[in-house]
Amino acid sequence: MDSKVLSFIEEVPSQSRPRERLLEYGEKALSDHELLAIILRTGTRNEHVLQLSMRLLQRFENLAGLSLASIDELQEVAGIGTIKAVELKAVIELGLRITASNLPKFGKIRSTLDIGNWMKLTMKDFHQEHLIAVFLNTKNEILKHKNIFIGTVNSSVAHPRESTKCSLLKR
Repeated sequence: MDSKVLSFIEEVPSQSRPRERLLEYGEKALSDHELLAIILRTGTRNEHVLQLSMRLLQRFENLAGLSLASIDELQEVAGIGTIKAVELKAVIELGLRITASNLPKFGKIRSTLDIGNWMKLTMKDFHQEHLIAVFLNTKNEILKHKNIFIGTVNSSVAHPRESTKCSLLKR
């Protein structure tokens, strides 16, 4: 690419355009910002979509940071309006749901990794510490889960009697 700032994706050589690269090499060959550029579709008057997607990833550090951003935070990025912010949140949620569909929801827990992944998905939007009891049967199938206590941003202080009571009553 030449040193001038490219304003439009049409100015990017076709072999460097994300859609064309995906068609030719497959989605796994694309970088995060190229995949993001496909979702965003358009840039702004001053930058093409590849530049916008790189700037968006830099602002939130990576895809994980981007996934945690609120719609308001996304809109703080020049070139991301309400529609693009909503579309990004929808795509991120679809990805989370695909991941969740591959994990046992109220199914069998095969390892601590399964329960850890299940908890990450269950608690992904929590902004405070939560003490959650997960009840399993003898086949390691989740019967139910119950939120026992909600703490502060960085701590959860619950008396042992609360979790014991919850376990014994299984309500």
